[in-house]
Amino acid sequence: MSQINPTPVTVLTGYLGAGKTTLLNRILTEPHGKKFAVIVNEFGEVGIDNDLIVESDEDVFEMNNGCICCTVRGDLIRIIEGLMRRPGRFDGILIETTGLADPAPVAQTFFVDEDVRSKTRLDSIITVVDAKHLLGEIDRAHEAQEQLAFADTIILNKTDLVSDDEIAQVEQRIRRINPTASIIRSKRCDVDISSLLDRKAFDLDHILEIEPDFLDGAHEHEHDDHVTSFSLVEHEPMDPGKFLNWMQSTVQAFGMDMLRMKGIISFAGDNDRFVVQAVHMLLEGEHQRPWKEDEDRVTRLVFIGRDLPKDIITDGFAKCRAVRQAAE
Repeated sequence: MSQINPTPVTVLTGYLGAGKTTLLNRILTEPHGKKFAVIVNEFGEVGIDNDLIVESDEDVFEMNNGCICCTVRGDLIRIIEGLMRRPGRFDGILIETTGLADPAPVAQTFFVDEDVRSKTRLDSIITVVDAKHLLGEIDRAHEAQEQLAFADTIILNKTDLVSDDEIAQVEQRIRRINPTASIIRSKRCDVDISSLLDRKAFDLDHILEIEPDFLDGAHEHEHDDHVTSFSLVEHEPMDPGKFLNWMQSTVQAFGMDMLRMKGIISFAGDNDRFVVQAVHMLLEGEHQRPWKEDEDRVTRLVFIGRDLPKDIITDGFAKCRAVRQAAE
């Protein structure tokens, strides 16, 4: 029966900060009546994305400290094989890749591994695009080009941040790479979710035109040596005024080289978790939900960028700790 009704797999990809987690959260909260297993891959050693996913009944699996297309691909196969031993638990699998992932070896997994191939079906590759920053990054980011080339659906996100002329330029650039994928314009990935799921949209013939050796199984992917990530962790509560001022000054000083920043902050005197995210010079933050009683109130930040000054950023972060009041 597993060969007759293979489990559909949807891969969510897109360059750093495009809005993949926002799209994933919309899929998990829309009333489409389907239940999914979710696999999330992060580039840094400290996990953030899993905590940015809305609370739901779905099974969520984290794959940290490595890119899904390189070092942790074996983990992906093991997770999928484990999921296949739990029949009837879900209608599909969603894979959110790191923003630096090349989708080719991820897609290969569902063709070259016999066990995975017999029980799953790669349904579609959805690429989320940051309409504001794509043109500035695409010629320097090989991964962004690969993500567009392999997509069967492209969600052009953050269209509210650019003009109609800029949108037209972005779409023209996308079409130079992928002339056949459908393009959906969106703001905060507010799209018709039902139209994205179980579409049988992945076109192997199209992929073989792009990469004739796709089914050979061998694939080498090298990341830009200048793009690195580092994480900051603090167990003491942070001073909200100091932290927000430092965050704004950090974005202003290093935003051009900061591809992505995201974090969960524990503020002194605040019972809610505060989520902060940035893409280049764009910074936003908001309260997410109350801290749970059994939850460690730990501040975690992940920076991904080109030649970011880790020592300067780390020093500024440490100075944002709240000053403990002396006992009376």
